[in-house]
Amino acid sequence: MAGRELGNESDKIVTLFGGDGFIGRYVAQALLRAGARVRIAGRNPKRAFFLKPQAALGQVQFLAAGPAKPGTVAAALRGADAAVNLIGTLDGDFDAAHVDAVRVIANAAKAEGVARLVQISAIGADPASASAYARSKGEGEREATRAFPNATIIRPSVVFGPEDNFINRFARMGQIMPVLPVVGAGAKFQPVYVVDLAAAIAKAALDPSYAGRTFEIGGPEVLTMAELNGRVLEWIGHKRAPLVLPDMIGDIVSRFGFLPGAPITRDQWLMLQKDNVAGAGVEGLDAFGIKPTPMAAVAPDWLVRYRRQGRFAKLRTA
Repeated sequence: MAGRELGNESDKIVTLFGGDGFIGRYVAQALLRAGARVRIAGRNPKRAFFLKPQAALGQVQFLAAGPAKPGTVAAALRGADAAVNLIGTLDGDFDAAHVDAVRVIANAAKAEGVARLVQISAIGADPASASAYARSKGEGEREATRAFPNATIIRPSVVFGPEDNFINRFARMGQIMPVLPVVGAGAKFQPVYVVDLAAAIAKAALDPSYAGRTFEIGGPEVLTMAELNGRVLEWIGHKRAPLVLPDMIGDIVSRFGFLPGAPITRDQWLMLQKDNVAGAGVEGLDAFGIKPTPMAAVAPDWLVRYRRQGRFAKLRTA
């Protein structure tokens, strides 16, 4: 893939916390292709066992490790050249995942003499945000740079890929619902392909020139929530356009987000009040020499499974 190749890094050891997750598996693949040795550290590293055939003998290790047990974090970092923290959550205890975990990892990385730390944050991270997610991400950045001043901060927009819980969620809903309701229809996103994001993270982990810098990573297009849902419905062959709900309805629905099966939580609604778009003047994928992949170039290939007749379904035309 043009713009994604890394040099021979066979002497480098990189520990990935959360390496068994959606983004982590792609970062691991990018590092393995570059020749680095990779340690997958997570609660359930067996989920990343599929990476074994892609690695040379001894190139990848799998460790059950996490911030809840600081000793396991220190062990996972011992002898490593770089660490990448991918731990995150979209619900539950934001402070534990985005603040406390960062503190443990950053302090351990410093104590173990790790040369580089890459902290995966999010566009909109802000310690003063009304959203608990964005606030905790902002506080996590502070924890990372407090212990590790030369940490690299990477803030992606929403990330899409075959295993995501973003456009796949909309596709699943569109598959079973006659009309797909959309809340926060005017909110803007800059979706980034997981392969592109992973390539940038891998480069940041291996190249010291990225140390101490902050990047906001978005794709080539800015889309509203309504436009994004409309494209997904088109790609799965849904016959009707999405139903845009007034913001007043979205606000009311979000107040019941604590109920099981709720379509949106209160915190998610608060996040929709600010656009999820890379800031002007902030470094992005171009700093890594990566050309962003348009969603239309890759997403229809895996969304085909949501069409009623699979690849033989007729797509809706404008």
